[in-house]
Amino acid sequence: MADYKIEDIYQGGYSNLSPDYGSLFSGYRVKDTSTIGLSTDPRTANILNEVSQKIAAGEQAVELSLIQPEILEAIPKQHLQEVNRLAKLTGVDITVHGPLIDASGVTQQGFDNQQREIAERKIIQAIGKSHELNPSGNVPVTFHTANQLPGTKYSKTKEGEEIEFMPVVNRDTGQITGAKKQERFYPELREGGIRKEVHTPNEQLEIMNSSQWDESLQQLIVPKEHADKILSETYPFVREIISKKMDVNYLTPIQKQNLDRFENAYEQLGDIRKHLSSIFDKAYKAYKEEGNEKALKYMENVAKNFSNNVGQGDVIRYSSALQNFMQQLRPNALHQKEIEVPSVFVSAEKYAIEKSNETFGNAAWESYKKYKGKAPIISIENPPAGFGLSRAEDVKNIVVGSREQFVKKAVENGISKSRAEKEAEKLIGATWDVGHINQLRQFGFSSEDIIKEAEKVAPYVKHVHLSDNFGMENTELPMGMGNVDLKEVMKKLGKKGEKAKKIIEAAHWWKHQQSSPVAVSLEALGSPIYSMNMSPYWNQAAGFHQGYYGGYGMMLPQVNYEMFGAGFSQLPAELGGQRQGGQGGRMSGRPME
Repeated sequence: MADYKIEDIYQGGYSNLSPDYGSLFSGYRVKDTSTIGLSTDPRTANILNEVSQKIAAGEQAVELSLIQPEILEAIPKQHLQEVNRLAKLTGVDITVHGPLIDASGVTQQGFDNQQREIAERKIIQAIGKSHELNPSGNVPVTFHTANQLPGTKYSKTKEGEEIEFMPVVNRDTGQITGAKKQERFYPELREGGIRKEVHTPNEQLEIMNSSQWDESLQQLIVPKEHADKILSETYPFVREIISKKMDVNYLTPIQKQNLDRFENAYEQLGDIRKHLSSIFDKAYKAYKEEGNEKALKYMENVAKNFSNNVGQGDVIRYSSALQNFMQQLRPNALHQKEIEVPSVFVSAEKYAIEKSNETFGNAAWESYKKYKGKAPIISIENPPAGFGLSRAEDVKNIVVGSREQFVKKAVENGISKSRAEKEAEKLIGATWDVGHINQLRQFGFSSEDIIKEAEKVAPYVKHVHLSDNFGMENTELPMGMGNVDLKEVMKKLGKKGEKAKKIIEAAHWWKHQQSSPVAVSLEALGSPIYSMNMSPYWNQAAGFHQGYYGGYGMMLPQVNYEMFGAGFSQLPAELGGQRQGGQGGRMSGRPME
């Protein structure tokens, strides 16, 4: 009884002492109904009609779902301005779901920096159009962390969380492959038999890097040995020809043959040098991206030694310098200096985060330069679990990294670091989709695991998307109709989640039930009917209006009055009334029908 307050004792359900009545009630009671909103139909650019319909239904917040880039492009700027006027007239808050764009620049063919730059321009344009919806305020604009990027596949067992598959990118080519958990079998040297080892995707990644690096150097050994053999055989015979620059027209056939062989071998050394330079370039770039100062210093010394030892016109010295250059890049030489082999292959999601940070940070800075304190808020959303960058840690890393990129750009342009950090925190945050993260259940994750994800992202939340499902497919139902534990999720999101706009996304309800999800959503959220933020609540609505159709249904139907309380004229003709009946007379000899 201690949980009941006097304002809850209201005639509002089958039991006046049950304010949480109803199976649809999620357990979470929204405190401020103005934070609840509805998204528009993403298939149409007719935002004037969409917003008008939502306002007419009493919505206090409306999110323009502009997830298709071509739909966003089809909206005239005049319509954006008219929506702004509608919102101001009615006191409705407008938010935006921006187009589904891969900020990292990934495509089906892999990562492409030109595509990243195009994505950045598209995001900047979407932010600009969102600003027109409310030039005097900070409109939240949601973008997904990723769209086409393949995601890491997990499994959850009693022992904990394991990675089964991890997408991998070749930093040099941008192409995406994968590393998965594998069983490997090796001969047991001491006791005989076979030894089984299980390699995790991270271990597989190390093997890929080590093998690729060693093979790239190994394939130069045979051509180098072949070239050295020819040089050692021919150099004694061509040394005088080269030093005296003799005219080839006066050489003997044997001298010409030796000179041709020598020049071919020398050209082969030139090709080997090009390959080594390319390998050196890959290593240097990889170490630079990793920020490995020790490895960078080592590579600089390798380059310096080669330059000092290559010699001018001395073929033997040149060959020896190439040999030394090659040996210094071999894995054993690196390990002796306690340096890891360059990571040419890296986690595709880690790589995408680095690229996305650059894109979102740059876009936020460009927005701030143009709109200052009224710039829209970039709110970065988790896509459905199983897609790339769908975990709380991914969202957190992109928000933090994008803020750092913003601060870097701002400081370069004369803004103090403290002020830049304050603006970055204001303009870059997270949208948490409670339905998307619930799909971790397909990998064996529990409700408790999903609640922990909300706790990780809570400090960065600026916006919330509400949709329910059963964790197996990317369906969108109103809250209370699946197994999302909204009460505990919202508890972890805390004050920021409570303050944020909470947008109802219920595409599959619209599709199959063909009715608005607002009423059932208000019931699931236990929303108060009146503005005093007290009972009665929408989840009590079935009982408190006392209509014939509430509770047990039609208690006193009209036919009762017609039969017993409206005079003889309403009786069937067979009973002396005027109403059409069985057409059988009272004395006809046949029963009334």
